[in-house]
Amino acid sequence: MAVGPGTLPDFETIAGFRLGTSCAGIKKPGRKDLVVMELTPDSSVAGVFTQNAFCAAPVLLSKKHLQQQACRYLLVNTGNANAGTGAEGMADATRCCERLAQLSGSALEAVLPFSTGVIGEKLPVDRITAGLPAALAALSEQGWDDAAQGIMTTDTRPKGATRCIDIDGQSVRISGISKGAGMIKPNMATMLGLIIPAPLEIPLIRTD
Repeated sequence: MAVGPGTLPDFETIAGFRLGTSCAGIKKPGRKDLVVMELTPDSSVAGVFTQNAFCAAPVLLSKKHLQQQACRYLLVNTGNANAGTGAEGMADATRCCERLAQLSGSALEAVLPFSTGVIGEKLPVDRITAGLPAALAALSEQGWDDAAQGIMTTDTRPKGATRCIDIDGQSVRISGISKGAGMIKPNMATMLGLIIPAPLEIPLIRTD
C-alpha cells in the first residue's frame, strides 16, 4: 500500500543536468513513458546494480557502457523491461542507444539504457526511437516532475526528493527520483533510482 503525501517537492535544479520526457505509446497512448537525461561532458557516473544472476539486456548494456566512463545520456523507458529477451533484447537495447547517439551527436557508449515494465516481451524499438526527438526537445533543468512520472511502472504515485546541504563549508544540491513499489529488496531487485548532486562531479545511478 502506497504511503506518503503523493506530491513531488520543488526540486533543486542541477546546473547542466537536463531531463526531457515524451509519450512514446510503449504500453498505452498518451502516457509519459520515455525519459532522456543529459549530463555535462565532464560528468562522472557510478552505478549500483542488482546482484541477481538473471539481468535484463539494458542492465548488461549499461554495465558495459559504464566502463567507458564517457556517459552523456541516460535513456529510460517504462512499459517494457526488455528482460528475458535474450540476444534479441541486447540488439534492441543497442538500437535504441544508437538512435539517441545519432540524434544527440554523441558516441554509442555515451548512452546508458534503462527499461522497466513488462517482462518477456519484445522491446518496441520503433516506438521508442520515434519518441526520442520529442524527449530531446523537452530537455530542461526543470524537467524533474515529468521525468518522475515517466519512469513509473506499477507505482501509484511519482517519487522524488531534493536537498541542499553544507559539506565542509560548500553548499551542495542533491535531487533524485525513483520508481518501484516495494521493489528494492533483495539487492536492488527491480528498483530504479537516479541521484544527481551538484556540482556535477559524481552523478549516481541505481538500477535493476
